Amino acid sequence: MALENKFGLDNSADLAREEERISKKKAAMLFENGILDQLEAGKFSSLRLIHKYLFEDIYDFAGEIRTVNIAKGSFRFAPVMYLESALENIDKMPQSTFDEIVEKYVEMNVAHPFREGNGRSTRIWLDQIFKTELHKVVDWSKVDKEDYLLAMERSPIRDIEIKHVLKAALTDEINSREIYMKGIDHSYYYEGYTTFKTEEL
Repeated sequence: MALENKFGLDNSADLAREEERISKKKAAMLFENGILDQLEAGKFSSLRLIHKYLFEDIYDFAGEIRTVNIAKGSFRFAPVMYLESALENIDKMPQSTFDEIVEKYVEMNVAHPFREGNGRSTRIWLDQIFKTELHKVVDWSKVDKEDYLLAMERSPIRDIEIKHVLKAALTDEINSREIYMKGIDHSYYYEGYTTFKTEEL
């Protein structure tokens, strides 16, 4: 079953295609209109705005903190009852070094604040922190899909792998639209509509 959406689509594959098309278009607009440069890097308020901008034409919940508990495989993301305090703590985390930035990214992934679209939104958010603090961004074309997904899966317990994967892909081409767009390439980092389990509260 597809998530409830503004198009009335009830087939998850159809929704995935439409979501990819629209979110890529909106992500390009975020970059081209200079909106990202106006955001405070590393804050949840900025991530929230990114998510809303990408998905407001698709979902009513765009930019809204989720109200359901979600899990992927055996991993459970932050419970709803602790989510807001977790986000407040992430806001306070330092982000002046590479290690600190990746640790913050890992914690935001564990929080998974939105019902859908966390990966694409958070990759843009991550690159904005790197750009602001280190004058670098990730060239996602240099990131192997399987290495990335496995490293992210293990990152809450052992973050050395995701640090290695991301550090090897850093570039100083911070104003490249092509490199930026790789971070939200839905077909490359497919987030799996059918792999998330939810518990309605």
